[in-house]
Amino acid sequence: MPSLLSPSLLFTYLFAAALVAGLLLKVWLASRQIRSVAQHQGEVPTAFAGHISLAAHQRAAGYTIAKTRLGLQELAVSSAVLLGWTLLGGLNALNQALLGWLGGGMWQQLTLLACFALIGGLIDLPLGWYKTFVVEQRWGFNQMTPGLWLSDLAKSTLVGALIGLPLAALILWLMQAAGALWWLWAWGVLVAFNLVMMVVYPLWIAPLFNRFQPLEDENLKSRIAALMQRCGFKASGFFVMDGSRRSAHANAYFTGLGRAKRVVFFDTLLKQLSPDEVQAVLAHELGHFKHKHVLRRMVGLFVISLLGFALLGWLATRGWFYTGLGVQPNLTLDGSAPNNALALLLFMLALPVFTVFVTPLLAQLSRRDEFQADAYASAQASRNDLRSALLKLYQDNASTLTPDPVYASFYYSHPPASERLAHLA
Repeated sequence: MPSLLSPSLLFTYLFAAALVAGLLLKVWLASRQIRSVAQHQGEVPTAFAGHISLAAHQRAAGYTIAKTRLGLQELAVSSAVLLGWTLLGGLNALNQALLGWLGGGMWQQLTLLACFALIGGLIDLPLGWYKTFVVEQRWGFNQMTPGLWLSDLAKSTLVGALIGLPLAALILWLMQAAGALWWLWAWGVLVAFNLVMMVVYPLWIAPLFNRFQPLEDENLKSRIAALMQRCGFKASGFFVMDGSRRSAHANAYFTGLGRAKRVVFFDTLLKQLSPDEVQAVLAHELGHFKHKHVLRRMVGLFVISLLGFALLGWLATRGWFYTGLGVQPNLTLDGSAPNNALALLLFMLALPVFTVFVTPLLAQLSRRDEFQADAYASAQASRNDLRSALLKLYQDNASTLTPDPVYASFYYSHPPASERLAHLA
């Protein structure tokens, strides 16, 4: 019988404590958000009284409360699934069954990863359907048909398998063949993969799901070209995406890498904003590039992933890492049944439990970047146009004007509406 102070049990206790603490924190924050939004839904905040109607304000409150309650349901399901995979023995049972069927080796490991992903996807399906066809439908945002939803699901599953399985096989092979520093080679593969995908995704993958047409409005196109030239940016083209096929939400974004960068506008955005407002929104996105926010985030992600791979490289050789999470590692002396796929899955399951507490730091850094991008847009376009564009987007996207301050500080990657518009004013 293992000692109460064994590394395995200590890690189990630590994992369970972090999981419970994170759950309590998330439930408390969601409860604060629901209470704050409900308490303020009867009156439009003074700063918005001349711009947002009471009906629009109450719609945003109802939508926010519905999404937050759905988030609590998703939290309950994901926590139960996490416990099922780990401490309740689900992943161990799946691994042992596949070992008995396929033996050890690469095929068993890839099958384990594929089965894990497939089971997780099937568990997520009901809430995904409910979110689209109940919550988004009720508040007037869903434009998808069941057929399109199923088509997207089939295509994303196929693309994920065609890309993900070869990448997983390469990483598993490196874990087995590249020695103690396998994690450094695997990190290099991941970095290269991400850089390649930044070019491949907009050209070949995104068009599988949406239509991208060149921007035809010559007036708007000339305004955008002048803005980008003034700001010192180049793009391979300006495109309009048929976002309205799926949702009434509006957006615009840059995609691609280097000279392959392209500007993409949702058709819903172009319908909602004037040319001056579209130009101001684009200037905000250019501000992220001008202040090197995109580059810093990418470099930061690569650094964090390097540290993560290094940590995984150490944990993969520790028996307590497996047994502490409810999994019996493969113990074959000849290495015919390696633990690499198990290590990857356990690491992906456990890491979010411990990193949830850094969420507010990342959110704060993101909000700082948003303020800087707003300032850049105000200088390059028009402060008033940016304000009016944001007001329209807050209203059309049913964004609450009265979030709980603690909830917003913890989660919001963009400043709350009142804070952001006051800063612009």
